[in-house]
Amino acid sequence: MGVFSRLSDIINSNLNSMLDKAEDPEKIVRLIIQEMEDTLVEVRSNAARAIADKKEVTRKRQEFVERASEWESKAELAIGKGRDDLAKGAIAAKRKAEEMIALLDGELKTIEETAGKHNEDLEKLQAKLKEARAKQRSMEFRRNAASDSVRISRQVNDGRIDDALARFDRYERRIDELEAEAESWALGRPRSLEGEFAELEAEDAVNAELEDLKRRVAARTSN
Repeated sequence: MGVFSRLSDIINSNLNSMLDKAEDPEKIVRLIIQEMEDTLVEVRSNAARAIADKKEVTRKRQEFVERASEWESKAELAIGKGRDDLAKGAIAAKRKAEEMIALLDGELKTIEETAGKHNEDLEKLQAKLKEARAKQRSMEFRRNAASDSVRISRQVNDGRIDDALARFDRYERRIDELEAEAESWALGRPRSLEGEFAELEAEDAVNAELEDLKRRVAARTSN
């Protein structure tokens, strides 16, 4: 059973209200879109039929217009030949052709009104279908975002992450211990010749900077 029963139901529908009341909005919007697409095919088929009918009636009308013109020419010929009896018959035939033209004009008017209604329905139906598809995309986006949020929350609150972090801390602690052990082997060892000269140079640089600082302080004090 379809969500809608008539084309007017679709055109006049309030999608927000329908989806708010639905227990499964995503399922309902899928059904709505399917029915709208089916109805769109039907309306387009009717519009195509109306266009074909208009072409057929227009062609028939033109045939009777030409026929009326021919009978008028024959009536004029008969009058010129003094055959009023034939002229009357031609005029009667012309009038019948004109009656058919009037009937076909009425059919054309009806067909054009129907075609206009089909075009109007198509525009409204396509607008509604566009709206329904936008609703569907929005629902899919919200559902995916919610699913991602739940998945991330589960991962964040999963005890396995805490265990992994604890193991990482223990690993860092082990590295610290290894580095400390490596440094301890250097303690108490005699310094190399290069190390002693580097220490002397560093001491000279410190003494030189100290003397320079003393001179600057003394100069400010004397001023």
